[in-house]
Amino acid sequence: MTAAAAGPVAEAAGPGEEAAGPGGPSRLARLPLARVKALVKADPDVTLASQEAVFVLARATELFVETIAKDAFVYAQQGKRKTLQRKDLDNAIEAIDEFAFLEGTLD
Repeated sequence: MTAAAAGPVAEAAGPGEEAAGPGGPSRLARLPLARVKALVKADPDVTLASQEAVFVLARATELFVETIAKDAFVYAQQGKRKTLQRKDLDNAIEAIDEFAFLEGTLD
């Protein structure tokens, strides 16, 4: 099979680079990587942080925020609201086992 027969091949973008998608270019990480790296380097135990490590941390953070926001939004909808409130986050943290490590952090 030739490369032409295999169809179009998309090139993978590096961490934080733009990847061409069906709707045009889109960023792989939405958080500013320079700021994430600054936060990582603020830890005195961290001496070096690779670009890939910073990208993975940024992406994991984005996914975490998206997950907890979606779960909290369910509680906002139950209250017939579209805006998240602190009580929605509290309810999501109390109800979902994966967020147990956050209990008491919003106090």
